Amino acid sequence: MMSNNSEIQNIENLVHSCEKIKLEVSKLVIGQTNVINKILITILSGGHAVLIGVPGLAKTLLINSISKTLGLKFNRIQFTPDLMPSDIMGAEIIDNDRNFKFVKGPLFGNIILADEINRTPPKTQSALLEAMQEKSVTVSGVTYKLDSPFFVLATQNPIEQEGTYPLPEAQLDRFMFSILINYPSLEEELKIVKSTTSTNHQQINKVLGADDILKFQNCLLNLPITNNVYSYAVELVRKTRPDSKNCPEQIKKFIDFGAGPRASQNLILGAKMHAVLNGKYSPDIEDVQAVALPILRHRVMRNYKAEADGVSLEEIIKSLL
Repeated sequence: MMSNNSEIQNIENLVHSCEKIKLEVSKLVIGQTNVINKILITILSGGHAVLIGVPGLAKTLLINSISKTLGLKFNRIQFTPDLMPSDIMGAEIIDNDRNFKFVKGPLFGNIILADEINRTPPKTQSALLEAMQEKSVTVSGVTYKLDSPFFVLATQNPIEQEGTYPLPEAQLDRFMFSILINYPSLEEELKIVKSTTSTNHQQINKVLGADDILKFQNCLLNLPITNNVYSYAVELVRKTRPDSKNCPEQIKKFIDFGAGPRASQNLILGAKMHAVLNGKYSPDIEDVQAVALPILRHRVMRNYKAEADGVSLEEIIKSLL
């Protein structure tokens, strides 16, 4: 049970706010309901996400729209091969009085869209991922705290891989979700074409503020959860490891590396938020299963045999649920 009435009220307010956010975002973004839910779970759980989809599927518009409903500062960084760490973190310059002055880079925002993160060299990727982990940046020996709340939503194009710098598994592990964005349905695409080729432009209204988000994040941490749900999440992650004691034969056959403890933590946080979005005050095993695929997808590595046999990562993960 929830500890007091104020926490119950906070949860009810959160559910109501999420419904309003979806309604506001749907003014500009048609469809993509599942993606919007996953981004909301990421943000309200205090995590980061990587969005994978071909160009033109409204990734930037979606993230910008969500940031407007949350009343947060949105910065977009277009990652290119010549982008340097100082371009995103900021740098020291000499002012008119010949003193060094730190000029903040685009990382000093609340929601950061790291567009095509795999197109920039590892040095700049590492600077971003360090900021994600520490919530601060260090320039010339001085540490600067980033704005709070702070979320990174990175995008990757799955088609063009020439001239890219794929993120190492250790760095991908810092993203809570790997979200696949698919093409819209026929009906959705018709609506998109009609709405974008007319003069009917709608405004998005603010629903929450930064303080509300921080309050809801704290409320989620206090959400009660039973031991069997904890056990299920941890056992599920352990099953993905080929050297684990209770690992299924299929994992030993098709997987090189499994997920680490951060996956277990994210499963619990994701399940809590998923439960709240569905009007529950405590998550169950079904909530863990609902968020398992996007949490494990980028943390489990197939081997060559799985690729040769045409066994997808999604099939392998679903077989564990």
